[in-house]
Amino acid sequence: MHDFYNFYIFCLFEYLSLPLLIMKPLNNTQPIVVTLDAGGTNFVFNAMQDGKACTESITMPSMAHDLDLCLNTLIKGFETIIAKLEKQPIAISFAFPGPADYRNGIIGGYLPNFPSFRDGVALGPMLEEHFGIPVFINNDADLFAYGEAAGGALPRINRMLEEAGSAKRYRNLLGFTFGTGFGFGFVMDGVLNRGDNSCVETFCLKHRDHPEFIVEDGVAIRAVKRVYKELSGDDRALEPRDICNIADGTMEGNAEAAKEAFATLGRVAGDAMATAVTLMDGIIVIGGGLTGAKKYFMPALIEEMRSTIKTMSGDTLNRVQMEVYNLDDEADFKEFARGKSTKIKVYGSDKEVVYDPVKRVGVTISDIGASNAVSLGAYLYAINNI
Repeated sequence: MHDFYNFYIFCLFEYLSLPLLIMKPLNNTQPIVVTLDAGGTNFVFNAMQDGKACTESITMPSMAHDLDLCLNTLIKGFETIIAKLEKQPIAISFAFPGPADYRNGIIGGYLPNFPSFRDGVALGPMLEEHFGIPVFINNDADLFAYGEAAGGALPRINRMLEEAGSAKRYRNLLGFTFGTGFGFGFVMDGVLNRGDNSCVETFCLKHRDHPEFIVEDGVAIRAVKRVYKELSGDDRALEPRDICNIADGTMEGNAEAAKEAFATLGRVAGDAMATAVTLMDGIIVIGGGLTGAKKYFMPALIEEMRSTIKTMSGDTLNRVQMEVYNLDDEADFKEFARGKSTKIKVYGSDKEVVYDPVKRVGVTISDIGASNAVSLGAYLYAINNI
């Protein structure tokens, strides 16, 4: 059985190079996994088969402030999805934000978006007891990265490189989510890095402009709202979408303050991402609700990642030791794909080998969407661990 699932995962990695809505199903006999994208604001329930959604999703408010309401919402959501299925699922697999003991299904600790869980909740065992099937819980950003590595940004970029005639291929991916919080996940050569403590995080890095605070206070919905209010003096209860509309000029407000609110997010995020990619070296993909304002934060983000740093002896170095490219910009991608490949001779023989001295990394916005990527990651994780 284990060999079958290994082969199945290999097939999925080959098939999942297109957005979820147009992927080809392998067949209708493959197992179903019920999934959940658990955000601090909403729960999005779904079910997947053959690497794609097999029913319409259900969105319910998370009720994160009240433990009883939150747990009852989880059970009701899973029951509603399962009732829609033609056959029983083999597992429940879903994402949960923040650090926890994911291997044992226990959620607890410092969870800003789920304060009612801080004392510890045996969520996995509770759901296994109720539904009678295996339950897998992982960090939401981890599963976002896993889904993007399997069927999102990573195969898309490698396919684009192949079409451009480049020999360069990428195996590693860093996934960041911009939304209620600032999430992070890392996949190396197809393997999800969960860490020894289920605590691979960047939200608690130092804020670029206010190092006494965490970086998430600069890269989240609350950050955009706060910075716009500070710059504009606008006391209206605005959401990031409103602020983006103000920047676009389609809603009344201070357009320059709106643009700067998103640019500030870009600089703060770029600072944290520069640290992460320096240590982990892979394609970067960004997802989440704030990506709708990418035209306002991406230029600042890329500029920050391309910034310099000094040594005490007076030398100036690039902050990131690779060249950084915006992969969603046509001109940037052409440079990224072109590289500077050359042939060098093998000493003592007539042979030549291809050598590209330009180390480069790229940043892209998810084209399958964070929720789809999280669901796909949750599905693959369950299939690979049954």
